[in-house]
Amino acid sequence: MDETIPAAVRRAAQRFGAATALVEPGAGRWSFAGLLDEVRTVARAFLASGIRPGDRVAIWAPNTAQWLFAALGASYAGATLVPVNTRYRGAEAADVIGRSGARALIVTGPFVGRDRLAELAATDTPLPDLVVRLPEWAAFLHRAGEVPVEEADARADAVRPDDVSDILFTSGTTGRSKGAMSAHRQALGVAGAWAEIGGLGPDDRYLVVNPFFHSFGLKAGILACLLSGATVVPMPVFDARRALELIEAERITVLPGAPTLYISLLDHRDRAAHDLSSLRLAVTGAATVPPTLVERIRSDLGFTTVLTAYGLTEAVVATMCRPGDSAEIVTHTNGRAAAGCEVRISEHDGEVLLRGPNVMLGYLDDPDATADAIDEDGWLHTGDVGRLDEQGNLIITDRLKDMYVCGGFNVYPAEVERILAELRGVGEAAVVGVPDKRLGEVGKAYVVPRPGHGVSVIEVIEFCRRHLAGYKVPRTVELRRELPHNASGKVVKYLLKEGPAR
Repeated sequence: MDETIPAAVRRAAQRFGAATALVEPGAGRWSFAGLLDEVRTVARAFLASGIRPGDRVAIWAPNTAQWLFAALGASYAGATLVPVNTRYRGAEAADVIGRSGARALIVTGPFVGRDRLAELAATDTPLPDLVVRLPEWAAFLHRAGEVPVEEADARADAVRPDDVSDILFTSGTTGRSKGAMSAHRQALGVAGAWAEIGGLGPDDRYLVVNPFFHSFGLKAGILACLLSGATVVPMPVFDARRALELIEAERITVLPGAPTLYISLLDHRDRAAHDLSSLRLAVTGAATVPPTLVERIRSDLGFTTVLTAYGLTEAVVATMCRPGDSAEIVTHTNGRAAAGCEVRISEHDGEVLLRGPNVMLGYLDDPDATADAIDEDGWLHTGDVGRLDEQGNLIITDRLKDMYVCGGFNVYPAEVERILAELRGVGEAAVVGVPDKRLGEVGKAYVVPRPGHGVSVIEVIEFCRRHLAGYKVPRTVELRRELPHNASGKVVKYLLKEGPAR
């Protein structure tokens, strides 16, 4: 397998040629050969703009063809990619762009009512030397005429497998984000493993809802398709109705996502009006996945294969179910070790530990945090609590930091959330520990009712009482319209206490 991203782009053009690599509805369609041409042009424009090997190129934009061209073009030019979360506000983006030392910034124009470049400028943070707004993309590409194709190819040839391909900043659910660095060989290794397990091939059309700035959208999305010949169909903002339309119009076969994505499709009133028969592969994780949801993904959406997986920015994919696994394995575990990863459980506190070829190189400019995360034996400490069954399947039970102690007993919120997911009227739930004078901490549940279904506070508490020991039952319940999520679909629990609109 090719071990650098530039080599993978050229290899894909050779292998898949005229096959469709990318479809952006309303914007265009590109073959794999055409993709190589676009990537070379972007690389030449970067070279003409003074980007040197190892320079960092930040991209702050939604899922579009231009994002993909910019990212692969930066790699082709020998630069390191720094994706920026589109949900960030100006100060957050400035922090990431500044800490990464980015010399170039590709930024969207006005998008969902926000002008991100104006937000960034308002922070008074110095901008990178090169700033390209996507509305001026054509003018940027015009610079490519100053650099011959041969020079861009030579730059691509000089990229080595151990060079840093990307710096992905963590979601920051428990504090300031950290930049996890990966090498080209790692990015492609994990993408290839994911594609192989999912059985991706040239007949697949992959609706990439997961953000490109996230490890899943970039590596299990763009790079997985590049290696397998599958077609990327990017979706800038998830909208259930638009997703249903695209599935039908583009004959989508592969649609991974967080549980909330599938719930939105299942509960949409127009679902039955769309032909979803092309769907074959669903891959989910990132949150509690109740068995009833997996069953509905199969029966109501028509996916022939539903897999669950576990990963994190620092290792991307660690475990994954396999096609043919029993319903019991898929609904109750996150599968077995994947992509050459080793998995073990700490005897001290039940923490999930990972070791393998795709564990990050380290955190950018933060040796202390790196040493805290990866021990002397190379084990990555994930912060998740779990166990392994007899077949080696991983069952995540909670986050170490989410656990609370009620009256002397440990309570793992994920266990309570799994129970709540079985209550018919509950669309989503999150449980946190809150202070209590008598018991130390007690549970508080935040519940989002399913569309078209009502659920009351009393119903929630009574349901928990029937299924859980008393100390695990939430003492209070708050009904909300939605919960705050990060890019990977995980609920950001510290934001629950900040009081979003109910």
